[in-house]
Amino acid sequence: MSNPLQTPHSGYHWNGSSERFFEGWYFRVTLPTIEQTFAFMYSIEDPLGGQAYSGGAAQVLGANDEYLCRTFPDVTQFWATPDELGLGHWGKTNLTQNPQLLDSKDFETHVQEGYQSTAYLNQGVIGDRATKKYCRWQYEIKPIYGWGNPNQTQQSTAGWLSSFPIFEPGWQILMAHGLATGWIDWSGQLYYFDDAPAYHEKNWGRAFPQRWFWVNCNVFKSESDLAITAGGGKRGVLWWMESVALICLHYRGKFYEFVPWNSEVSWVIEPWGYWKMQAKNAQYEVELVGKTQHLGTPLRAPTSEGLAFCCRDTMRGHLRLELREKQGQVIVRAESSVCGLEVGGGPWDKPWIKD
Repeated sequence: MSNPLQTPHSGYHWNGSSERFFEGWYFRVTLPTIEQTFAFMYSIEDPLGGQAYSGGAAQVLGANDEYLCRTFPDVTQFWATPDELGLGHWGKTNLTQNPQLLDSKDFETHVQEGYQSTAYLNQGVIGDRATKKYCRWQYEIKPIYGWGNPNQTQQSTAGWLSSFPIFEPGWQILMAHGLATGWIDWSGQLYYFDDAPAYHEKNWGRAFPQRWFWVNCNVFKSESDLAITAGGGKRGVLWWMESVALICLHYRGKFYEFVPWNSEVSWVIEPWGYWKMQAKNAQYEVELVGKTQHLGTPLRAPTSEGLAFCCRDTMRGHLRLELREKQGQVIVRAESSVCGLEVGGGPWDKPWIKD
């Protein structure tokens, strides 16, 4: 199935090298009527195998920010496609063939632990053997926005330079907005959904940023055709570090891009609980404020010492945003109570302010 919204970097990046490497994928679906979100995070590290941190994992941030994680130490049971979005990892299975994309029913029959995902499908099952908690999921996806104007060639999130291993890490929003239909079984609590808002992104490289923050939402009160992703970090660029950030929106068929090469971006990010970002370019201005009173949930991310708890997330953030023309005419003003908010890395002993 061809995907006209396929973004650059949709395929798997590993080149077979023994150098330190990770790739991570993030799939999310939000159920607006009950204000709950499920986020599925997949990762592979040092896929050659036989190295200190070789292995994969699947994490789920579920209802009420509850958390499950399952590691998959056998890298030979991981598969991914180089030219489009497609990946999976088999844990417990009775199959002896090489891992690959399966028909959904075959996967459900033969894979007792693991996952498989494409631009159109996200399916899996993991469990915690100590607590007996588990998650099973299967849903189909209809992409609406990739990254860029929907009737044009899709863009790299970090610009054309992201085609080169200059930045650490690479970052690509794969699908800014789509609609998911299927089900999630969260330890016996079944959630069925039809055309629920969905989102995908990925990272890859040799290291996460030293410190970062992230704001993401595609479910707004009174605005069904609005998706925003914003974030920033202190990342490696060749032999130095730089602090960069972006705010990008898809709204009613148009892409609004505030990135370092065309805009001024500023921010005030508290160690937890408050995210404020502003940006302006030649045509537009945008401001967003994210807040939460929830404690958030620690999540694992690849580090130089392997997968480790180094970030904190909530999917129950409150977001207020305003996009306007430079002359002051408001294009959209919107709010959400199911915004994804994250801080990661460190130090976070005081607010991070960039004027």
